[in-house]
Amino acid sequence: MNNFVARAASVAVLLSMSTAMASAQSMDELVAAAKKEGQLTTIALPHDWCGYGDVIEGFKAKYGLTVNELNPNAGSGDEIEAIKANKGNTGPQAPDVIDVGLSFGPAAKKDGLLAPYKVSTWDSIPDSAKDPEGYWYGDYYGVLAMGVNKDLVQESPTSFADLKDSKYANSVAIPGDPRTGNSTMMTVYGAGVAAAGKAGADAATAGISFFKDLKDNGNFVPVNGSAQNMAQGTTPILFDWDYNILAMRDKLAGNPPMDVVVPSDAVIAGVYVQAISAFAPHPDAAKLWMEYLYSDEGQIGWLKGYCHPIRFNDLAANGKVPQELIDKMPAPEGYAKAVFPSLDEQSAAKAVVAETWGQQMGAQ
Repeated sequence: MNNFVARAASVAVLLSMSTAMASAQSMDELVAAAKKEGQLTTIALPHDWCGYGDVIEGFKAKYGLTVNELNPNAGSGDEIEAIKANKGNTGPQAPDVIDVGLSFGPAAKKDGLLAPYKVSTWDSIPDSAKDPEGYWYGDYYGVLAMGVNKDLVQESPTSFADLKDSKYANSVAIPGDPRTGNSTMMTVYGAGVAAAGKAGADAATAGISFFKDLKDNGNFVPVNGSAQNMAQGTTPILFDWDYNILAMRDKLAGNPPMDVVVPSDAVIAGVYVQAISAFAPHPDAAKLWMEYLYSDEGQIGWLKGYCHPIRFNDLAANGKVPQELIDKMPAPEGYAKAVFPSLDEQSAAKAVVAETWGQQMGAQ
């Protein structure tokens, strides 16, 4: 019996070593295959979003691949359409990978647009933030915040409700069109939660009504919120994810001075997800990109850009998060009240926004 146990233990050790070697060889083979492809095509990755500029440069420096960057300012819906439009195209307009709002992942999987792949750090990604078959997986999250130009706005609003005050005339902007951009759709959703205290379709209906009221009373500015428009005073108050607002504040470097405010009446958190196109012209480069993003290095790269990486708890538990980065992360009391809308709630809201936003706001 003892000999059997000893032999079994030896076999287990050998199998473990063999698995580790196979894994290492598999990674080596992946790197070689990706380098043979020579290129990765991304889409909708602004360099000031989540620190993506440095993340992309880190990937290029580590593996020597060219990164072809399509339409950095595209929204999640645009990314999905880019896959659909390039199913048979192996040229430079076909994205290999996408980074989209949570609700877009399951829908793209259902439409057969994604290829499954589980990164080597798969087990440290929370089950609630990934498709069990590996078709999509959470990458980072943030909460909605307001950026306020202090040269033009003396008293910063602290809530969605405050924005109806006449002192914020010609001031309030959102990142784009809520029918194609996740951050904008969630801003409309957050306004609805604040106004009606409800989720799902009801929140979307109330949110559209809120922004229609802002438009009717002259407080809404129908211009995309951006660092340039903030600096020029075109959009003195703008919404976006906290990491984008914080990066904007750093970019403007006090010209103008900015407040960053998490609305007290609705703290809405949003998870984004990564996925590989089922029609990726460079599938091995796409897998290598995912391995990089979900490595400790890639996750900390996002953290440097003020994003909350999906593996943060695992990194923190293992002492791998630099203290200076923890110290830079904002920690207002409101973060403890963050609400993560479910997929069903987001899907219901998206349907309402798609149907009625244009009618109510006069937007084509």
